[in-house]
Amino acid sequence: MRSEEPVPGLRERTRRAVHREIAEAGMRLFLERGFEETTIDQIAEAAGISRRSFFRYFGTKEDVVLGDLVDRGRRVRDALVQRPPEEEPWEAVRASLLSLRTVQPVDTDRELRIGQMLHRTPSLRARHMEKQLAWKELLVPELARRLRGADDPDGSAAEHRAAAIVATALACLDVASETWLRLDGAVPLEQLWDEAVSAVRG
Repeated sequence: MRSEEPVPGLRERTRRAVHREIAEAGMRLFLERGFEETTIDQIAEAAGISRRSFFRYFGTKEDVVLGDLVDRGRRVRDALVQRPPEEEPWEAVRASLLSLRTVQPVDTDRELRIGQMLHRTPSLRARHMEKQLAWKELLVPELARRLRGADDPDGSAAEHRAAAIVATALACLDVASETWLRLDGAVPLEQLWDEAVSAVRG
């Protein structure tokens, strides 16, 4: 079990607060006007900062939407670390993914609008896939550690299994998300993920 992370200092807390304010201002504009119709200058103005200051916090406009995706991956990884060591791998991965939905109340309408924006904007979809690769890099080593046995001295077999499970889990999450959007959120996302995994695992 990992030790607790140190409490960030005042400067880091201030940076995170500004980062969050810019992201919230940008997301509000994206949902009101559309992603491609919103400019970086408009986001900066809405957040009360200069264009130059915007680039201190975000490299691109896409990062305003997807910038916390890697942080979410770290939270999933940390949740996986905390799962009981004897837990079945798929159950451990499922519980770890679901931990993201317990951090804060789910606003279904807002999530639907963001998901629809992601789905119809090519640049966002491309960056989303790119950042999901970072999830694999975070999750595979931890899952492999859990799967490694005495008959796998170098851990290669465990890593192979872990990579397959994580890749499949994330692919099922993408499929479940697309169905969830198509159904306008009428069926819970976790149920759709379970159904997708069941279809793969037979």
